[in-house]
Amino acid sequence: MQTPFKISFTVWSIMIFAVMATSCQSNSEKEAQELVTNKSIASEEEAIKAALIDMWDAVEKADVDRYASHIHPDFTQFGEYDPVLREGKEAEVEANAAWVADSKDIHTEMLDPKITIKGDVAWITYYWKDHGETAGKAFASTGKSTRIFVKENDRWLCIHGHYTLLTAE
Repeated sequence: MQTPFKISFTVWSIMIFAVMATSCQSNSEKEAQELVTNKSIASEEEAIKAALIDMWDAVEKADVDRYASHIHPDFTQFGEYDPVLREGKEAEVEANAAWVADSKDIHTEMLDPKITIKGDVAWITYYWKDHGETAGKAFASTGKSTRIFVKENDRWLCIHGHYTLLTAE
């Protein structure tokens, strides 16, 4: 016959084991969920970066329609030479088309991108270097930029751009 102490000890041992097993399982589940979340964030970050790189590739290839496919209808921009805010997708696409039509050998590189995602809104900050020829004159610039993207219908669209030229020192 077991004494109350032995029964109590056995019951407590089983309860402690059950709590530990549940705790370990919960930690494993939490770690698995974090891994899935981190992979999802990394995938979204890559999608945002890829959208911006594809925008630049479209500019380099004078593919205005492909460039426009990445621009949100409510797009706004503070460009490096714009004296006022440019508003609307149509205004952006027209300005870009005019520039591309008068330019050649355009190439842009992104340096040190940092992406932040908050739900269906994200922003990317980066430095750029570009070069090419516009109106028969060579150009090269470096600058810093912030682009804001919104996710709609499972696509990241650029809704705002702010660009600042950096001067050589």
